[in-house]
Amino acid sequence: MNTLNVGDSAPLFTLKDENDQNVSLGDYIGKQQVLVYFYPKAMTPGCTVQAQGLRDSKTELEKLNTKVFGISPDEPKRLAKFCQRDELNFTLLSDVDHKVADDFGVWGLKKFMGKEYDGIHRLSFLIGLDGKISHVFNKFKTKTHHEVVLEVLKAQ
Repeated sequence: MNTLNVGDSAPLFTLKDENDQNVSLGDYIGKQQVLVYFYPKAMTPGCTVQAQGLRDSKTELEKLNTKVFGISPDEPKRLAKFCQRDELNFTLLSDVDHKVADDFGVWGLKKFMGKEYDGIHRLSFLIGLDGKISHVFNKFKTKTHHEVVLEVLKAQ
């Protein structure tokens, strides 16, 4: 796993959203900062708490000119259920073949309950107007992820 660092150019991507529509990172470069957060699986407890925190912070994030993309290997249909169930107000993207996760360096070996498997590591990247990574969030609790993000955004 070769995770991107501050100063690296963010890999441009186009993925399907929860409505099965194409969304391209390139459409936002130069217009808004983008928070790309990777999460393992829609509708699981940790992922739900993390998404709800971002949902509840939408107004503050918008004031700070920041767009949110949540990326997981889930199919768009599952993402749509997640959005509906939790009234999510930001874009979820489907990375079924985990190519974007690979490009950002967040796909790799994980261990859980004595088992090893490949999956998404829970990391977030703030992408500046210039298309470069301005912050990597790699140490946070799902419950306070949104607070950590807002803290960094307000300090800029």
